[in-house]
Amino acid sequence: MSDDTISTEPTPPRSGVRWRRFAASFAAVGAGAAAMVALTAQGVLGVQFAISGMPFVITADKLDGTGFEQFATLDNMIEDSPNAGETGGQVVVIVSAIDKAELTNLCQSINLGGMYMKLTAGSGGKPVAARTLIVDSDEIAGNASFKNIDIGQDASTLDKVPGVAGNPGVFGQQADTVVINNLRQNNYATTAAVFTLPNLRMRFTDEGC
Repeated sequence: MSDDTISTEPTPPRSGVRWRRFAASFAAVGAGAAAMVALTAQGVLGVQFAISGMPFVITADKLDGTGFEQFATLDNMIEDSPNAGETGGQVVVIVSAIDKAELTNLCQSINLGGMYMKLTAGSGGKPVAARTLIVDSDEIAGNASFKNIDIGQDASTLDKVPGVAGNPGVFGQQADTVVINNLRQNNYATTAAVFTLPNLRMRFTDEGC
């Protein structure tokens, strides 16, 4: 199949997270940079931790990936999570899995309701590098191009990222490569087998990514 291009305009992230909830949660989000990917014994992607329910924004000037899969699933919070709101403790997410990824000028931020915790990396010509990168998002925006993309494939048969697939009967798509310029994501979870962040910086700021 010939290359396909998808272009969308970025949208503002959600906001309003309280500081107390952040204190216990950001360590896990920030540590996502070093988190090991969690898979079930059957080779199907399985969320092995309860998400905090606090969304975080990721932006990058460019994402360049080899081996790409995408499908939907449900992420779950702990019982009676203070962040559950009207979700019932579940969030429908788009799982984007990339076998090998590089991200230029990566930015990650969490809105604390008046201030942000921001992480930046991958500047100065040294992009962030990841292996088996898996991101759970409810919003994705950017200018994307794919090589040899298959759309509508059963998610359980995806095979571009070794060991990662969705559930039977779920809509999925995959491609040999993916390039996204001006990437913006609203995320709930990130895991990676390896995550290397050159020029890493973390700080509190008045503005998010």
